[in-house]
Formats: sequence, C-alpha cells, structure tokens
Amino acid sequence: MTIPKEVENKILRYHHVEKWPVGTIAAQLGVHHTTVDRVLSQAGMAKVERTQRASITDPYLPFIVATLQQYPTLHASRLYAMVKERGYPGGPSQFRHRVS
Repeated sequence: MTIPKEVENKILRYHHVEKWPVGTIAAQLGVHHTTVDRVLSQAGMAKVERTQRASITDPYLPFIVATLQQYPTLHASRLYAMVKERGYPGGPSQFRHRVS
C-alpha cells in the first residue's frame, strides 16, 4: 500500500527538522509506526531499534522458572498467587502472558 507523497514529505520533515521520534510522527499523521519506519528506511535512514524495557515480572523470573521446573503442570493462577504473596505488584493477565 502506498501513502501520498505529501505524507512521506511530512514524515521526513518531522524526522529530520523537528527531530520527532517514530511513534510521535505516526500518531500525528495517523499512520502505523511501521509505515514511518518504511519511509525512513527508503530514504536511506537506518532503522531505529527500540529498546526493551524492563518488565515488572523480571525480579520474580528466577522464582517462576525454578517453580515451573519443579512443578511443570502448575497452573499460572496458582503461580500468580505465590508470586503475589512475595510482593508482585502487577495484575493476573500480564503475569499469565509473561508465564506463557
């Protein structure tokens, strides 16, 4: 799918002149961030790698892995309750996603 030339020009101007990040450009112009990445890469710009942020489950990963190795059929809901008792501040859906 192609985008209008004026949108491509705006993407390039926002990136080079305004120094806006990809997400801001995408939100402002109502396009997907991969569209902005594509336009920038076609203009010769190297793709910007997004940094991986720390997850709130990271401090509990050693416990989660050890528990699942010992009890591989343990349900995520029970594991969530165990981690919650140890101070996990997050919700169950994010936890289940991480465990899966």
